[in-house]
Amino acid sequence: MADGMNETKRDILRVLLIEDDPMVQEVNSQFVERVEGFRVTGIASSGDEGLRMVKELQPNLVILDIFMPVRDGIETIMELRRNQTPVDVMVISAANDMRTIDRMLQNGAVDYIMKPFKFERVKQALEHYRQMKTALDSGHPASQSELDRLLFGRTHDASSPDRQKEEPPELPKGLQAVTLKQIVQFLVLQSEALSAEEVAKGVGIARVTARRYLDFLEKSGQVRLDLQYGVGRPVNKYRLSSPPGGSR
Repeated sequence: MADGMNETKRDILRVLLIEDDPMVQEVNSQFVERVEGFRVTGIASSGDEGLRMVKELQPNLVILDIFMPVRDGIETIMELRRNQTPVDVMVISAANDMRTIDRMLQNGAVDYIMKPFKFERVKQALEHYRQMKTALDSGHPASQSELDRLLFGRTHDASSPDRQKEEPPELPKGLQAVTLKQIVQFLVLQSEALSAEEVAKGVGIARVTARRYLDFLEKSGQVRLDLQYGVGRPVNKYRLSSPPGGSR
């Protein structure tokens, strides 16, 4: 019985919240505790306090705000990386400018959730994080298809023989894997379907180029195409059909 209890404790992922707003602290804490396998082990109200608690509590995951007194979220995640602290960081913030988002992702944020947010989005992020961490901690060599599932959030059943044989579609001539990944990562952050022009502006590429990548993603089942009707011709809108951790 003792061995079983110890195994259960090892399976729990420890979460530290770094957030200065008491109301958001409470909401975040409740949301995390509702997801199986996660426990909030501490709450910090500033970046400085959070850095001290990371050393003390050694959490698996930090859920980090950006706009905070004393030390903001950008400075906090950069300090964690400078110190090579072995902790993952997920962002929950009202910051919606691409420069800030880019800096957080460059410093290793595993997900970025914008305020206001719903429980379903937090659950999705945590479940995808758990899936990723379980795979990385397993120590076994990864196949390309398994890595694609983890990075792009495909929810295939890896135990199915048919799924094990499935390979990611080859890119058509002229499409680059790096640009494709940028588009997918951009779409992950969106709560609404976007036009090709909106995706192009967000990623920093030409509209016709974005359209080619989106058409490929739609044909390969990674993106869903919605038609928005209004005055004039309907507009094609795109959203991920299978974002990380589940359906949107």
